[in-house]
Amino acid sequence: MLSLFKKEDWWTIWLGAFFIGGAALGLIRFIPKLPKWTVWQEALPVDLIVPILLWGVGLAAVTALALKIMGEDVRKYLKAFPAVFVLAVLAFLIGNHSTLAHYGFSDVIWAIVLGMLISNLWKKPEWLVPALRTELFIKTGLVLLGAEILFTRVLELGLRGLGVGWLVPPILLVFMYLYGTRVLKMKSKALVATVATCTSVCGVSAAIATGAAVKAKKEEISAAISVSLIVTVLMMLGMPILIRWLGLSEAVAGSWIGGTVDSTGAVVVAGSMVGPAAMEVAAIVKMLQNALIGVVAFCWALFFVTRVEKEEGTEKLGIKEVWLRFPKFILGFVGASLLMSFVLVPLLGQAQVDGILKVTSTARTWLFTLAFVAIGLDSRFANLKEIFTGQPTVKLHVVGQTVNLILTLLASMFFFRSF
Repeated sequence: MLSLFKKEDWWTIWLGAFFIGGAALGLIRFIPKLPKWTVWQEALPVDLIVPILLWGVGLAAVTALALKIMGEDVRKYLKAFPAVFVLAVLAFLIGNHSTLAHYGFSDVIWAIVLGMLISNLWKKPEWLVPALRTELFIKTGLVLLGAEILFTRVLELGLRGLGVGWLVPPILLVFMYLYGTRVLKMKSKALVATVATCTSVCGVSAAIATGAAVKAKKEEISAAISVSLIVTVLMMLGMPILIRWLGLSEAVAGSWIGGTVDSTGAVVVAGSMVGPAAMEVAAIVKMLQNALIGVVAFCWALFFVTRVEKEEGTEKLGIKEVWLRFPKFILGFVGASLLMSFVLVPLLGQAQVDGILKVTSTARTWLFTLAFVAIGLDSRFANLKEIFTGQPTVKLHVVGQTVNLILTLLASMFFFRSF
C-alpha cells in the first residue's frame, strides 16, 4: 500500500485525480491560457500576469507535495522550478504567434528548442536538474488526456472509426518492428519499439508510454520524438494539399488525417484546412488511437519481458515483471475516460463536463509544455548523434509512416466510402 504513495508513476494518477476532482467540484475554476497574437503587445495581456504567476506557484506547491511524500529534496526542486516554468511561458509566447501556430510550430516545438539551445550552447546548470521531472509532468498530462476521450463522441463513428483507428496500428506495429530489427538490423530493440509505436499510434504520448514499458533510454525516446515532430509538421501542411489533389470526401480525408498525423493538435489543424466535417472525423479517429496507448504499452511490456529480454539473458524475468514494468499512469488514463464518459456526463450533463474539460485540458497543455522543456534540457546533440549513428531511426520512421499513409488511406476509403 505504501508503494502507492512512494512511486512517481502512481503520483501521476493522484495528481491527475486532483485536477479532475478539483475541476468537477468547482474548486479549480480557471487556469490561465495565453492567447494567440499577431503584434507583440498582445502576446502577454496584463490581466493574465498575476493568474499565471499564481498558477505557477500552485503547480509548484502541488508537485512539490508529491515529491516530498516520495522522499525527494523539495527545496532543490522549488529553487529550480521557476526557471523551467519561465521557459514554458516563453515557449507559449513564441508558439502562440498566429502565423507560427497556423503552420504547426506550436509551444511543444519551441519548448524543446529552447531547452536544447540551453543544454547545447551552454552547459545545463546542475541546480536546474531537480526540476526536470519529465515523466511526472507528461504522465500526469496523459492522465488528463484520458478525460478528454469521451465514449459518447467515439461512438459517433461506430465501427467505421474503430476500423481505421484500431485495425491499422497493430499491423503497422508488427511491420515496423520486423523491418527495424530484421531488415535495418537496428541494435536497440527498445528504440525500434518506441519509434514503431510513436508512428503507429499517436506520436509523443505513445512514445513516452512505450519507452517506459520497454526501458528505453531517455536519448532514444528523445530521438523518436524529434523525428516524429518534424514529420508531423510536414504532414500537417502537406496532407490537405494532397487531399484536394486526390479529390477525397471530407469524411475519408478526416479519417486519413486522424489515422496518420501523430499529434492531436496537428490533426485538428490539418482537418480544419480541409473542412469542418473532416476536422470532426479526424479528431475522433485520433481519440480512438489515443485509447490504444494503454493496450499497446502493456503488450510491449509483456513481449519484452517474456521474449526480448529473456532471449538476451540480461536478467531473470517473470510475469511479475510485466506488472512492475507496466506504466501505472495508464490506469489513470483509462479511469479518467471511464469516469467522464459513464459517471460525470450522465450525472452533470455534457455542457458542465465540457466546462470541466476546459480546465483539465489547459492544465494538460501546461504539463506537456513543462515536460518538453525538460526533454529539451536533457537532450544534447552529442547524445542524440550516438543514437542516430548506426541506428537508421529516420529511415524506420519514414518507411513506417509511408506504409501507414497507404494502409490508412485504403482503410478510410473502405470504411467511410458511404459515410
